[in-house]
Amino acid sequence: MPNSVSTTITHLPHTPVAPSAAPHADQPTSRPTPVTTPGPGVAPAGASGVSGAAATAQRPERDRGSWLRFSPAQPLFRARAAQRLAVLAFHGVTDPCSFGAQLDRLQRLANPVSLAAVEQAVSEGRPLPPRSVLITFDDTDRTVLTHALPQLAARRIPAAAFVISELIGTARPFWWHEAAFLARHGGRARLVPTGEPTRMLALLKALPDPDRRRSLHELRVSAKRRPPQQEQLGPDDLRALREADVAIGNHTLGHPSLSRCDDATVQAEIVGAHQALTRWLGEAPSAFAYPDGGYDPRADSVLRQLGYRLGFLSDHRLGPRLPAHPLRISRLQVDATTGIRRFDTILSGLEPALQRWRGATA
Repeated sequence: MPNSVSTTITHLPHTPVAPSAAPHADQPTSRPTPVTTPGPGVAPAGASGVSGAAATAQRPERDRGSWLRFSPAQPLFRARAAQRLAVLAFHGVTDPCSFGAQLDRLQRLANPVSLAAVEQAVSEGRPLPPRSVLITFDDTDRTVLTHALPQLAARRIPAAAFVISELIGTARPFWWHEAAFLARHGGRARLVPTGEPTRMLALLKALPDPDRRRSLHELRVSAKRRPPQQEQLGPDDLRALREADVAIGNHTLGHPSLSRCDDATVQAEIVGAHQALTRWLGEAPSAFAYPDGGYDPRADSVLRQLGYRLGFLSDHRLGPRLPAHPLRISRLQVDATTGIRRFDTILSGLEPALQRWRGATA
């Protein structure tokens, strides 16, 4: 980074940049975290209108960190970002209007590209055009189909969606939603002390995977209530997304933290999902998103054996226009309800850089 940019950062006012929601299963708590998808039975914001009071209450959430938009560092970062690849990682899209405004902003400031375009750039060794942006979704709940897809299709913007294969065609909630619900309704597990749900989820994620699954079973057995069902996408929905220029990628079978899995489980999670997606789509997926956001060399080996061409992290960084490590492509974490001013500072890399600087000097 140029010295002039670094100097500008050190003189920014020390206003905290708060995360937009509780930690998601893809996100270490030390990283900025996107909003989680709505829990079972919870109507997505914007699906049926938001009252004036509710909209007022939401506005501070959307505008957090927007002061950075007026920093003298923002033009410098924006100029630098023009020569980088921005891969945006969304989860659920609870507010289609806000998401549409973000897409409009991208069309004015950036060059939206497809997953296939990134693959082609890698295979040909030719950098993507300046200001290239790829939109991705992790977990891919139904709001990607019902809320995000109409906004993308209206603007002819491509995207990629990474799915948890064992949930496809089911009504099962995401495991982190289920665990939080069970804990709130009397669920107990020997390896996870009862306490605040966010802390409990962090402990569950840190367990070796067999212990995580065992603890989830104990929570199910001991809880006084069963969690509400959450309708997931089906194979037909995956094909509909693909036909609308949303590429489908592998996000493992059950969304474990791969770093907490043994070698056999890493292989089974990736290969099992690969086989299921190939069966549903009639073609093998070529892109993978790490479910815990962090690189795992054993997963890299399995992906290479299967012929994967791209792999995505959740490290909240911009990457080069020609990815140097195609199975370790950086992504920026962004919330579909983030206000435009803050969205600009994430897209430029200013907010992520400031967060890393603060972490290094803490």
